[in-house]
Amino acid sequence: MRDMMIRVSSLKFSYPGGDFHLDIDSLGVERGASAAVIGPSGTGKTTLLNLISGVSVPDAGTVTTRDVEVSSLDDGARRDFRIRNIGFIFQEFELLEYLDVCDNILLPYRTSPTLELDGTVRKRVGELAEMIGISDKLQRYVHHLSQGERQRVAICRALLPSPELILADEPTGNLDPENTDKVLALLFDYVRSSGTTLVSVTH
Repeated sequence: MRDMMIRVSSLKFSYPGGDFHLDIDSLGVERGASAAVIGPSGTGKTTLLNLISGVSVPDAGTVTTRDVEVSSLDDGARRDFRIRNIGFIFQEFELLEYLDVCDNILLPYRTSPTLELDGTVRKRVGELAEMIGISDKLQRYVHHLSQGERQRVAICRALLPSPELILADEPTGNLDPENTDKVLALLFDYVRSSGTTLVSVTH
């Protein structure tokens, strides 16, 4: 039997008062795989990532991530599970302008008691920043960064807790072709070397 990171079964989801409906009979992603969810805007790609991570819960059916049925957890347990196990890369980066690059990368450790901030974590910030080419920018603030540099900061933040699963929502949607190629190469190199599972959504 294949080792699955994600299992979705008989899922139904809709937003209250809206016309959108997402129906998935069955979906599975193996551990260590890199998978892409492709489709135009409005087809539920981001919604699917939110369901996999426990940001949202289905109206019916089950979502199992890393052998945990996240759809059955309460709000607090889903949040703790997500922070410990999932690295989320957002299309709009979701960086805080009043923090420098280093503190933006460390943000999950500042906001959640489920992660312990120690010297090892701080050392890993430097290692990731070096790997991804922003080690000289750790003390800069976000408004001094290019779009490509901002996306690299967002990737570092997602990778810092060494998650077993990375969910990337249009990770290069705001980048020019040159930076798109660089960011994708960095992300896929990390996934291959670490055995991390990657699910990315894109047009």
